[in-house]
Amino acid sequence: MKHLPVEVFIQRRRALMASLPNKALLLVPSATLVTRSRDTEHPFRQDSDFWYLTGFNEPDALLVLMKGYSEGEQFLFNQPKDKLMETWTGIRLGQEAAVIQLGFDQAFMLTEIDQQLPKLLAEASEVWMPIEDQALYSRYLFWRQQVRARFKRVASLPARITDLSQQLGEMRLIKAPEEIELMKEAARISAEAHCRAMQVCRPNMYEYQLQAELEHEFRMQGASGPSYGSIVGSGDNACVLHYVENKDVMQAGDLVLIDAGAEYQGYAGDITRTFPVSGIFSLQQKQLYSLVLKANLLAISLTRPGATLDELHQAVVHCLVTGLVELGLLKGEVEALIEAESYKVFFMHGTSHWLGLDVHDVGLYRQDGKARPLEEGMVFTIEPGLYIAPDQQGIDPLWQGLGIRIEDDILVTATGCEVLTSGVPKTIEGIEGLMKGEDHAAAGV
Repeated sequence: MKHLPVEVFIQRRRALMASLPNKALLLVPSATLVTRSRDTEHPFRQDSDFWYLTGFNEPDALLVLMKGYSEGEQFLFNQPKDKLMETWTGIRLGQEAAVIQLGFDQAFMLTEIDQQLPKLLAEASEVWMPIEDQALYSRYLFWRQQVRARFKRVASLPARITDLSQQLGEMRLIKAPEEIELMKEAARISAEAHCRAMQVCRPNMYEYQLQAELEHEFRMQGASGPSYGSIVGSGDNACVLHYVENKDVMQAGDLVLIDAGAEYQGYAGDITRTFPVSGIFSLQQKQLYSLVLKANLLAISLTRPGATLDELHQAVVHCLVTGLVELGLLKGEVEALIEAESYKVFFMHGTSHWLGLDVHDVGLYRQDGKARPLEEGMVFTIEPGLYIAPDQQGIDPLWQGLGIRIEDDILVTATGCEVLTSGVPKTIEGIEGLMKGEDHAAAGV
């Protein structure tokens, strides 16, 4: 299993501080345990910003950075060692090991936070923190009161808080080489799982059984689990964008849409494939699928530094509308239909989103009111789709209830792009071949 060395996290913290003024105080909280019911919790998942800067996977901690502070610049407040609690919930790193293993200047017990933070705040020139965290903000107001009570000579306190989220979002948007390797592994595992789903799919299976095969492969390949709730929608369910019940029997002649990805070392894979439950596409399924695939391949071909996600989306829309007119599913002039957004009855979502530690990752999509140009190291999805609702009026019943989406994870390179999810077929021939029992190489992509 691949792991990032501690030096990566130390350098990230240094880079963040280097972008800010001297004596800027930064506060980044960890995630906390979330109650599932009564006295049981959901599996713990660390806050992505906190993980990005620390690599520390325990709840109830606070990262504190202060550029130019005399007693150090990088501090961690975390839970103390506790033999009894560790018997129940697992080993805690503690303070001494946090300094040695995670590269902090000092580490303190959480119970010391109200003693230490006012000291730092008394010397702070600015305060940066995630402003949506109400619990942290309330604690910050208490620390301000403590500064006034304990440090009489402090002339003034920082007048405002600056939201740290955008600063971190811009750092996280461009993936470093070591991050790209982890994302490639997340994509590889995700692709292997989708291949397994195609290979085992049969009529009369339940959607949740196909989900089980998929998520079994995630864990067998070393992923921590799904990077989001797996969508396995067959028949009419494929027309529900975020269908997660996964409870119906898959019928012969239907398509099944799987939108699922593995999380590996915190990084998300995100793949959608649509294929016939019986292993063979019908004529209408082939026609609609070929159109979505054409749009997917077109967007990939246009991806390079300097292009924008808006440009890719516009190209996808034009491709889909042209095809829908040719199939008789839309009537009128292509440009007029696009202007009127008539296509949104069949294609109602965007083509792309950033991908990284979060499946819908952070980073601005627009700068100065304009779509930002793509840069080397960005990772995003390309996921055109068409959805013809089972009750869609004025449509031949042969088309009704068809939902198709094809999604790949894309890395922007110096000269173009790399499709990280090419390990799972998406051509009609490749899918049908894999479902017939051909191996990956013979089935093609």
